[in-house]
Amino acid sequence: MTDQHIRHDWELDEILGLFEQPLNDLLFRAQSVHRRYHPANEVQISTLLSIKTGGCPEDCKYCPQSVHYDTGLDAHNLLAVDDVVNAARKARDAGATRFCMGAAWRNPTNSQTRRVGELIEAVKELGMETCATLGMLTPSQARTLAAAGLDYYNHNLDTSPGYYGEIITSRSYQDRLDTLASVRDAGINVCCGGIVGMGETLEDRAGLLHQLANLPDHPESVPINNLVQVEGTPLHGVEPLPPLELARCIAVARILMPESVIRLSAGRTELSDEAQALCFMAGAGSIFCGDQLLTTPNPSFDDDMEMFDDLGLSPREAPVTGGA
Repeated sequence: MTDQHIRHDWELDEILGLFEQPLNDLLFRAQSVHRRYHPANEVQISTLLSIKTGGCPEDCKYCPQSVHYDTGLDAHNLLAVDDVVNAARKARDAGATRFCMGAAWRNPTNSQTRRVGELIEAVKELGMETCATLGMLTPSQARTLAAAGLDYYNHNLDTSPGYYGEIITSRSYQDRLDTLASVRDAGINVCCGGIVGMGETLEDRAGLLHQLANLPDHPESVPINNLVQVEGTPLHGVEPLPPLELARCIAVARILMPESVIRLSAGRTELSDEAQALCFMAGAGSIFCGDQLLTTPNPSFDDDMEMFDDLGLSPREAPVTGGA
């Protein structure tokens, strides 16, 4: 039976109306939705590893891996299987249940896709969920990753259609939607969200969520990234988004996509424990743990576990998939 609370026909004005609610009312509604569809005090933990760093031809203004910007990044080619497995085992033993692999490609070749498939199979043997973000995919490449056992594919929309051209010119919005369709058709769970704090307006944040909430199927995972400013990128020095606005964005995403797991993703090093607590109250149910994301800093496992203890949160148990 279809859940009548799951909608795919949100109007932009409705979403703006949610953003404009008093914060207490918005958080109460978002937490009520969260408790209906998700465990109230359980947070899924992922770890992210850059398996191929730097040299990306895209011109995303937030990204230190773009060849267009001088950020002092040390580039490296695709990591060996043993290196990835060792990193995944360390993450699993620290408490992560999902291992995410990111490669700085515009779009991988078929050969590169097959090599990533080997990494996916190796990580799956450890009993972890797998996620990958490799750029644009063709339908056949998505099927290759699905055959390797990939659980999630991350491909963010980044921002609203109207603001997109201010951030990226080397890839169209439709390119992103086409990759999401290929991933969905291949039977892989979709991880898709965006970045806030890039100088966008409230209307742009609402526009991003409008796109996500009206997809034919809501993404199973919706990362909300708070921009990490990197010196050398065009967005270094923009006015940071106030933490309360980040919490509002998470709350609205929670209401619009009740079954999706909303991820409090990049930018947590700039947030106090109190600000993160508001984001969990708003409906965030997943974070990245570990000292580094792809190329930017992140709170350590120990710091996060101390915060969890203070807030009465617990990590989600690992999926039952076998492995040693």
